[in-house]
Amino acid sequence: MAKDLSRRRFLFLGSTALAGTVASVQSSANPTVRFLRERAAELVKPSRGTKFTPDPSAWDQNRLTASLLGHSTVLINFEGVNIITDPVLFPRIGAQSVFGTLGPIRRQACALSATALPKIDLVLLSHAHLDHLDFPSLGALNGPLQAVTAKNTTDLVKMAGIDKATELAWGESTRVKTGNGDVEVEAFEVRHWGARWRHDTQRGYNGYIIKRNGKKIIFGGDTAMTSSFKDIRRKGPFEFACMPIGAYNPYLHSHCNPEQALQMANDAGAKYVLPMHFYTFRLGREVATEPMQRLQTALKSETDRLGWRQAGETFVLKA
Repeated sequence: MAKDLSRRRFLFLGSTALAGTVASVQSSANPTVRFLRERAAELVKPSRGTKFTPDPSAWDQNRLTASLLGHSTVLINFEGVNIITDPVLFPRIGAQSVFGTLGPIRRQACALSATALPKIDLVLLSHAHLDHLDFPSLGALNGPLQAVTAKNTTDLVKMAGIDKATELAWGESTRVKTGNGDVEVEAFEVRHWGARWRHDTQRGYNGYIIKRNGKKIIFGGDTAMTSSFKDIRRKGPFEFACMPIGAYNPYLHSHCNPEQALQMANDAGAKYVLPMHFYTFRLGREVATEPMQRLQTALKSETDRLGWRQAGETFVLKA
């Protein structure tokens, strides 16, 4: 107990000193300074576990089931085919270095550890940003793995240890054959950007339509407000749309707000809305609980369309 208190005090004093030093040198308006201050503050705020823990082993293999593990990581059992989107499973995201991962720490732990995940049939990757294409998480998945990814990102996927990857540009589709059945994936345009680093601006970024056994769902990836969801409405009907709702303040040019996320899901004609990309990491300046509160307000009397309110909860499509 004494050692634990000493360690906490050390972290608190160290992080406070770092934040204070940085603040005294430059204005917090500087992105680098803001990044350092936020990382220092996280040292004394360890991530909390989720209130809910999904149990994929109990899921009906003949149903369409999904659970938010955190951020944009959704585990989907599409009638027997296990799909995971933008897997980010560990306490920190960011650049890989000899010192480990350098970047933001989770507010909330992943709802399932990597070892608790079922065998994954398909990894769906929307784009190359560090909080969506995470090397340690991809390397920890249990396969045999296949990935569908955005154009000009296969090199990164292979670096993460997945050799079987299919790139899709907007409007392109592929049929993925797995030991548990086939699934069709089609990429569509979203409003975001794909560069992992400043120099590799050629990389793509996608939303996806996933089809199996006559049912269709949407993974919205990362997007600002766009009319593209109106364009895919004719490809429906869609059982649900996984939609990002956070990190919009001040980044509305690349991240939609909750009301816009709902509007795009409605534009596509999705029956249910499964929110993601909120709370897990401090990526925007909005209050942590604000995105979900705003989404529930926007839904008004239609809150029964909301697939979940927090990570770890499980949505099962009604028969």
